[in-house]
Amino acid sequence: MKVAPLLAQYLYINKQLDLPGLGSFLLDPSSNTVAESSKHNKTHILEGVSFESNTSVKEVPELVQYISAQTGKIKALAAADLDSHLGLALQFLNIGKPFVFEGIGSLTKVKSGEFSFKPGLAIATSEKEQITRDITPASFTEQPLGDYKSILYNRKQKITWKKPVFVLLLLAGLGLAIWGGYTVYKKTTAKKETAGQEENKKQNTIIASDTTNKYTKDSNVQPNQLTKVPAGSYKFVLETSDSLRAFSRLNRLKTFQWPAQMETKDSISFKLFILLPANAADTSRIVDSLRRLNGKRVYIE
Repeated sequence: MKVAPLLAQYLYINKQLDLPGLGSFLLDPSSNTVAESSKHNKTHILEGVSFESNTSVKEVPELVQYISAQTGKIKALAAADLDSHLGLALQFLNIGKPFVFEGIGSLTKVKSGEFSFKPGLAIATSEKEQITRDITPASFTEQPLGDYKSILYNRKQKITWKKPVFVLLLLAGLGLAIWGGYTVYKKTTAKKETAGQEENKKQNTIIASDTTNKYTKDSNVQPNQLTKVPAGSYKFVLETSDSLRAFSRLNRLKTFQWPAQMETKDSISFKLFILLPANAADTSRIVDSLRRLNGKRVYIE
C-alpha cells in the first residue's frame, strides 16, 4: 500500500498530521471525511483542513507506527518510505512546483519561503471501509465474510496438520523399511559367513590331512621319530609350527636349495631344522647368518 493515501487516513483519524521538514495539517473535528452514498457524488472537497508551516517539525513515531501497521512492514522500512515520499515533495516544492497530497490538498512554496495550501478532494471511502482501516492492519489476510451465513455460522478453519502428519508417517515407513532390510541383510550375511568358515575349515582339514600324509611318506617324517645328530654336527632349528605351515615352509626352503629337514613327535607340532657340521666356536656366527637369511630366530637344539 502506498504512503500517500495513508497520510490522508491518518489525518482523518487523528485530526492532525505532522510532516518533518514541512509543517502540520490540521482537520476540524466536525469535518465530514466520509463520502455521500449517492453514486453521482463519490468524491468531495475536503472541508475544515488547514496547514501550518513549520520546518522544525521532527519525525512522529505514531505516524511511522501507523504506516507500519497498515503496510505490514517493519518500522525501519515504514520510516524509509515516509522519508522518500517527503523528500519527493520537497524536491517539487523547491523548484516552484505544487505537490499534491492525496486526499488532503496541494502545497506550493512561495517566495517568502512559506507554503501555500489549497484543499483537495477527500478520499472516497464508505463509512464501513473507514472503520475497517482504522482497526485492521494491511497485513491481515482473513477474507471478509459475504452474507448472513457468516454471522450465524462460524467459518471452518482449514486443517493444516494433515500434511506434516503425512510426512512424518512417510518418514517413519521409510525408516522401518530400511531397518527391516538391513536386519535381513545382516542375518543373511552372517549365515553365509558362518557357512563359508565351516567350509574353509573342512577344506583346510582335508588339505592338512592330505599334505601331512603326502609329506610324511615322502619325507619319512613319522610321529615320535626324531632325527639323530651325527657327531661333529649341530641341529639348527629354523621354525616350529603346525602341519600346513611346516610343509609349506619346507617346500619353500627346498626351492632355495636349503638342506632343510622336518620332524614331529605327535603329528601336531612340526620342527624345521638344518644339520650342519661346525665347530663349537663357529656356532654363534652360523646362527646369526641363518637368522638373517631365515628372517626368524634360529637356535641350536
